[in-house]
Amino acid sequence: MTLPFLRPLGFRHLSTWRVGEHMTPKGQETSSRIFPPGYKFAFSIFDDTDRTTLHNGPQVYQLLNELGFAITKSVWVDDPGPHFTTGGSTCAEPAYLDWVLELQTQGHEIGYHNATDHSSTREQTLAALEAFEKHFGHPPRCGADHAANAEALYAGAARVSGVSSAAYRFAQKMLQPDRPQFSGEDPTSPYFWGDLCAERIDYWRGFSFAETDLRSVGPILHHDPSRAYVNAWFTSSHAPRLEQFLQRLRPDRLDRLEESGGVCILYTHFGLDFVGERGRLEPEFVTAMTDLAARGGWYVPVSTLLDAVRNSDGCPSLSVRKRAKLERNWMIDRVRDRSRFGPRVATHDQNAS
Repeated sequence: MTLPFLRPLGFRHLSTWRVGEHMTPKGQETSSRIFPPGYKFAFSIFDDTDRTTLHNGPQVYQLLNELGFAITKSVWVDDPGPHFTTGGSTCAEPAYLDWVLELQTQGHEIGYHNATDHSSTREQTLAALEAFEKHFGHPPRCGADHAANAEALYAGAARVSGVSSAAYRFAQKMLQPDRPQFSGEDPTSPYFWGDLCAERIDYWRGFSFAETDLRSVGPILHHDPSRAYVNAWFTSSHAPRLEQFLQRLRPDRLDRLEESGGVCILYTHFGLDFVGERGRLEPEFVTAMTDLAARGGWYVPVSTLLDAVRNSDGCPSLSVRKRAKLERNWMIDRVRDRSRFGPRVATHDQNAS
């Protein structure tokens, strides 16, 4: 099946990365079709830009570079002004933009996290997408919604279907009454930009799970005809804070990922609690990443990995029954994870509008 607007593989030059540092000895190649021979598993990180600044970002990426990881660093394009919802730097700051451009030259992918750190109208989003292309030489290939923004696509109750959607809407009114009404997919909304996403962006973040190997929860990529402004939704491993990040990278989990030839895309916030008050990386993070780097994985940016997934497995269009199963598994997973690690990661509390 050919998806609407989905560009053929190789549409743009892929980022360069260190491909020869963690090879499996000859004769032990993986049988997986997703990643090249010589690697044991595929791994990437989507770094949500919330609260990232020049005070807590460069240390993380210096470590990633030293260990041979190329990941996806998302950005906000525009200055939010005084009415931001989370905090963090944007591409409107020259020094920060210079640093992000340097990351791009080092092989990291730059992803999209909406126009800025507050809700943006269609006109603001269009201007941000054009500025992104001017800064980085091409449109964003992948992205994720900023949870506090009204232009989020199919978010809130629209994320799930039927009775689940009604229950979600009721729970949100009771527990999060100040959350915006999401309407990025609604053509009558001033925040509508769904058609722009379909025209410009290949992959958008969908459901996330507490699992490390995403192949254990269903298709990593899928197209949803009922949510068609997104060309391809990608699944991720939910690791918003350091504690959850470390749990997803426990040695026993990595052993299973390696043995099964699995695929992991961690979704995290490096700007949250990976760097201590004195500007030093948390030692547990360094240890976990050093262990991971030695395991023979294919460590590439998110879009590079998803291109390989699509080339191998395609991008199935989910039936109503399969979609319902995915939604049910996601809701159960969220309840279990929050019962263990507490409520939603607090990145949108300060200065909330």
